[in-house]
Amino acid sequence: MTSSSTVFDVIIIGSGPAGSTGALYTSRASLKTLVIGGNPPGGQLVNTTLVENFPGFPNGILGPELVSNIRKQMKNYGSTVVDENVVKVSGSFKDGFTVETDLNNKYIGKTILVASGSSAKWLGLESEQRLKGYGVSACAVCDGPLYKGKIVAIVGGGDASMEESVYLTRFVERVYVLVRSAKGEMKASKIMQKRAFSNPKLEFLFNTEVKEILGEKFVEGLRIFNNKTNEESELKDIKGVFIAVGHQPNTEFLRGVVELDEKGYIKTFGKHMTSVEGVFVAGDVHDYNYRQAVTASGYGCIAATELIRFLTGER
Repeated sequence: MTSSSTVFDVIIIGSGPAGSTGALYTSRASLKTLVIGGNPPGGQLVNTTLVENFPGFPNGILGPELVSNIRKQMKNYGSTVVDENVVKVSGSFKDGFTVETDLNNKYIGKTILVASGSSAKWLGLESEQRLKGYGVSACAVCDGPLYKGKIVAIVGGGDASMEESVYLTRFVERVYVLVRSAKGEMKASKIMQKRAFSNPKLEFLFNTEVKEILGEKFVEGLRIFNNKTNEESELKDIKGVFIAVGHQPNTEFLRGVVELDEKGYIKTFGKHMTSVEGVFVAGDVHDYNYRQAVTASGYGCIAATELIRFLTGER
């Protein structure tokens, strides 16, 4: 295991909008800042197509491009960035914090800003796990082009599902959109529903749950269940299944370190500090209400500002 002799003023865990914005503020305040960006870095924006609701881009901006721009900006002000995954956090504000990564590196910091975000939830099916990478995916942006001219299905009724469904129609012949709820109970915003319903390549199946993903080596179809009629049926000739049923916070490495709620989100105790003195939090890892790039960025600003005040004694 390699240990860095450098003691950072702040170690930021995560390089999505929250972590990157936090780094921009701490580095501009002349704090020695390390960003452990994750691998792949950039948070959920990396898997997003067109971001239309981030101020300053009247025609929208691609998610990966926005991530790249923010990353360049924080590095311009002196942030050190490593693309590693955090596996353990220990220590205290009094004695210093140690952050260990999957590359067996150790980093020492006076404070920590956790902005590790969230990741995709899965359905929990054996067939889903077995066929991951062989037709099952949680990233339409990453894998959609692989299914040019084919028939695919997407599972989920929220904004992410609607956005990815429409995106997939650039490549595929048809998309079955499987929604567990009734049409009038969808979680997606009205504007996203309107956009999806008007696309002729999308076929919606409401009150529908996936019981099994069919196929031995590759996805070949779905066994589905209608929770209104209690009938089972099969969708055949499906070559790809995209899962878009929400996200869960990336906090496994913090269990037993800071207080989490029943869903694994980090609890805050005023001024974006966690239950541990000197450990701050920002973004989707504690916010399950808004989950927007712009709010994550705002939380990054607030948490970094409070961290700066904490370190400089302006409490």
